[in-house]
Amino acid sequence: MVDAQHAVTIGDVDAAATRLRGVALRTPIITSRMLNATVHADIFAKAENFQRTGSFKFRGAYNFLAQLSDSERKRGVVAFSSGNHAQGVALAASLLGVAATIVMPDDAPASKLAATRGYGADVVTYVRDEEDRALVAQRLADERGATIVPPFDHPAIIAGQGTATRELFDDTGHLDMMVACVGGGGLLSGACIAAQAANPKCQIIGVEPEAGDDFAQSLRAGERIRIGVPQTIADGLQTTMPGEWTFAIARDAQAQIVTVSDDELRSTMIFAFETLKIVLEPSGAAGLAGILTGKIPVAGKRVGVLFSGGNISADRFRSLLA
Repeated sequence: MVDAQHAVTIGDVDAAATRLRGVALRTPIITSRMLNATVHADIFAKAENFQRTGSFKFRGAYNFLAQLSDSERKRGVVAFSSGNHAQGVALAASLLGVAATIVMPDDAPASKLAATRGYGADVVTYVRDEEDRALVAQRLADERGATIVPPFDHPAIIAGQGTATRELFDDTGHLDMMVACVGGGGLLSGACIAAQAANPKCQIIGVEPEAGDDFAQSLRAGERIRIGVPQTIADGLQTTMPGEWTFAIARDAQAQIVTVSDDELRSTMIFAFETLKIVLEPSGAAGLAGILTGKIPVAGKRVGVLFSGGNISADRFRSLLA
């Protein structure tokens, strides 16, 4: 069983921040008087859609790969992802001179497939509803002697993702609440560690799709629950079960989960585009959707929210919002 209190510490997040300095972008904080007036709170959005590769995933991937031994680097890495982790690993591997193979579903957005290949990675596709991506990746890793780079459930990944929240607190000061999207829980668990180190009383809220509420079910049950592949437009949040590390950290931090519908994600993408003048992919809009729908009570509070990604093609953006 994972000892969540000692699994990942703020010291690990600080060490990750040192590794990422000068490599990852220090993304801006977005504020809006109209947004604040709409929800009667002070909202500070960390725009990780402007991060290298277009999402926060680069942080964890680079932190993981930077700690590989010389022999591990020579044997290469294998990762599995629907897109954002794939791109993060591909770029991190390229920067560090490591060969990367990425296992991606054959229905992944074409723009994410192309971007992953563009960063220099070898892409192997699988059928999402018929094959287990983790098993496909493990088979490839065994054949090549390569290292698996988990998408979320590893201390180095979690610590890397926690640097986004660490920067947010450094740039804004006191926050009463932190809001993050939830897939496997890497971003959420990293936020738990960094936020509660800065303010032990900070509330942590995760937002996941209604169709993919495995984290909500798991926290209610007190144990990890597996669900079927979620049918949601938030392709980055189509996980079927929380990670062992991420679940334990979120549980011990007393994180709360709310869910949003695909239509609420669409409405939030429109709000971000028209009001904030930024493009968010559905997964990247989840945290803000939880706030705009009123499902997260934010009135009178200083709230940090992570815009986790903006990797969406013009055609898909247009078709989703048509």
